[in-house]
Amino acid sequence: MRIGELSERTETPRRLLRYYEEQGLIVSRRLPNGYRDYDEYNVDRVLQIRGLLDAGLPTRIIKQILPCLNKPRTIYFPDATPEMLATLERERDRMTRRIECLARNRDAISEYLDIVRQGLQPDVA
Repeated sequence: MRIGELSERTETPRRLLRYYEEQGLIVSRRLPNGYRDYDEYNVDRVLQIRGLLDAGLPTRIIKQILPCLNKPRTIYFPDATPEMLATLERERDRMTRRIECLARNRDAISEYLDIVRQGLQPDVA
């Protein structure tokens, strides 16, 4: 598939797809006319990359674990080094802290909205 279709199917801007390719996260073939051609598996690969990026993993770590992705949305690490395990543990812990912070912020916004909405409700007597 061409870059436009991959972009639409993954809701990822073409510019980001080109960046992922530059970083070695995805691979395309070049057609005789110079257009990029992506295999079907790249749809799940891009979605997985986006999910890992959204979770806060840097591309350097994503690049290291991508070879261990044997199925869409599954990570399989048969020969993980102690250094990679330590890195993944640190990233997991950082994500947990981020989730906790996001949950606190969400709860604070919900509380604020509840208070504001109560104050804006007309008095019914």
